[in-house]
Amino acid sequence: PPELSILNNCSPSQLEGLCSFLQLSTCPEPFLVRFCSWLLALTPDLSYTSAAILAEQLFLRRVLSLTQPPSRHLMAALTSFCSKYSRPFCRVLVAAVLQEPGEGAEQTKLMCELVEECLEPHSVQLVLSQILEVPLSEKHLPVLQAVLGRQEVLPPELLDLLVLSLCQQAPAFSTSLSFAKLVTAVLTVYQSQVS
Repeated sequence: PPELSILNNCSPSQLEGLCSFLQLSTCPEPFLVRFCSWLLALTPDLSYTSAAILAEQLFLRRVLSLTQPPSRHLMAALTSFCSKYSRPFCRVLVAAVLQEPGEGAEQTKLMCELVEECLEPHSVQLVLSQILEVPLSEKHLPVLQAVLGRQEVLPPELLDLLVLSLCQQAPAFSTSLSFAKLVTAVLTVYQSQVS
């Protein structure tokens, strides 16, 4: 709808107010899918700040409250939003999921699925750098495994940071099978770069 062009003309505080007024954080999921398809068609593209605000308003509460796998509508909305605005999406959603205390099993599975199937290579690197900014826990290991499963070429400094983090935190995971698999994956995928 032409009215959506207003999203490109709002200040961040106006956009937050508009999202609140439209109750986007609690709108029905089928509408969420339609709204995200409209966002993809929007020209010009949303600014990074606007996309980050929308990622937070549309998805943050839904993702953090998952107690079972996301519905197909939510997954479709996430996938379509990620296809165009993966960088702001990662900055908002991935960071929040990583910092959320507790197991977060459904959130972890969702992050793995997005890494494996939706995110562009540069966004996969962003996810990796975000994981390396926080102390590793068991819930981060499957996401790291998914990142490595993409077998992307990593910048040397990011690979060094990954190896250093794994070395430093190894004692805390001495009995973790997931950690052992992760180290094996690093040594397999990046064997020519790891000494």
